[in-house]
Amino acid sequence: MKSAEDRLQSSMVRWFDLRYPKLRGLLFAVPNGGARTAATGRILKATGVRAGVADLVFLSLGHTLLIEVKTPSGRQQKTQKAWQQLVERAGFEYVIVRSLDAFMAVIQAHVSRWVSERIIEEGRAV
Repeated sequence: MKSAEDRLQSSMVRWFDLRYPKLRGLLFAVPNGGARTAATGRILKATGVRAGVADLVFLSLGHTLLIEVKTPSGRQQKTQKAWQQLVERAGFEYVIVRSLDAFMAVIQAHVSRWVSERIIEEGRAV
């Protein structure tokens, strides 16, 4: 893995998959970053890739949680801030997490809503 942010995100996904194996497909990455050729960049843009989109998406209790992963010293780019404003205006929840502990707290809060709704219990679908 290239960066500290990549390693952090990997640890988040690994924790989620181990803690909530029945929900595994509901948390997924948006691979917007990385070096690409100009031709690949044109294809990606033409097929709908958008600058600034959050790193992770969690489909949770009938809504979408958008998660931007940053290291403690990481900062959002202008495109990320603009995309955050766009999706929040559209009614979506957007969070920035800077540690595995923060990520775990956000996910556990969302999953606890499911438990209270009796949709899932302890990471197993009911």
